[in-house]
Amino acid sequence: MAAPEIGILALIEAKPGKGPDLRELLKNARELAAAEEGTVDWYAFKVNDETYGIFDTFDSEDSRIAHLNGEITKALAKVGGELLAREPDIQTIDIVAAK
Repeated sequence: MAAPEIGILALIEAKPGKGPDLRELLKNARELAAAEEGTVDWYAFKVNDETYGIFDTFDSEDSRIAHLNGEITKALAKVGGELLAREPDIQTIDIVAAK
């Protein structure tokens, strides 16, 4: 299988004091990502106490679109007003090299 060539990089900023809640939501989202057939890799990461991110790769553009419209996005939207300082910064990316 060839390495994935497309992905998403999302930065998510929690409201002050809500970082632990966002961290927990992202930890729980792992199961949702694992259930997505077209999601090849999925990582949630912490930048600092209030900034987190998601990096994921996909086997096709259809899989990336399905992920963007999927359960993790819905979960973030559901708690966004309570947890997030602003809308997530979501970038679709092309992968130029991978190991």
